[in-house]
Amino acid sequence: MKYLILLGDGMADEPVKALNGKTPLQAARTPNMDRLADAGTLGLARTVPEGFHPGSDVANLSVFGYDPADSYSGRAPLEAASMGIELGPDDVAFRLNLVWLEAHYGKLYMGDFSAGHIGTAEATELVACLQAELGDEQFNFYPGISYRHLLVWRGGKSAMRCVPPHDLSSQSIEEHLPAGEGSA
Repeated sequence: MKYLILLGDGMADEPVKALNGKTPLQAARTPNMDRLADAGTLGLARTVPEGFHPGSDVANLSVFGYDPADSYSGRAPLEAASMGIELGPDDVAFRLNLVWLEAHYGKLYMGDFSAGHIGTAEATELVACLQAELGDEQFNFYPGISYRHLLVWRGGKSAMRCVPPHDLSSQSIEEHLPAGEGSA
């Protein structure tokens, strides 16, 4: 038997006024998805175990049979594996997103978590600059695709509090900085 698993990651979306209050998926013409649904078996599954954040990284591990409680250590190690970057036992990998910040009334705001969906060629140049200016035997910057990249801290600290940039859309980033850190 063969299985086809379609993960509609991010498909829930929000209703849009221009679509008469429908989500983009509700408004979309989906004959192929409809045909697959008619011919297949449908169901619901809890892909994110209790106590984990509802992200695609955790859900995808679950869907492929891994127990996130035993195997999840963040999105970045998965990204490193997909990029062929080997991590040592004391290495800490961070997902490094290029973002677009805006200053308004003396505060910095997350203007866009994807740097305007920056192109891979331009992003690769920026990550190469980060490596040239900040990279060393301890910190390594690796280019990925579009705004998604990787920072590996050799012998780094893993107990750091990080906030995904997409969780900060249109918010002041300063409220998420440790006390006494930076301002616009």
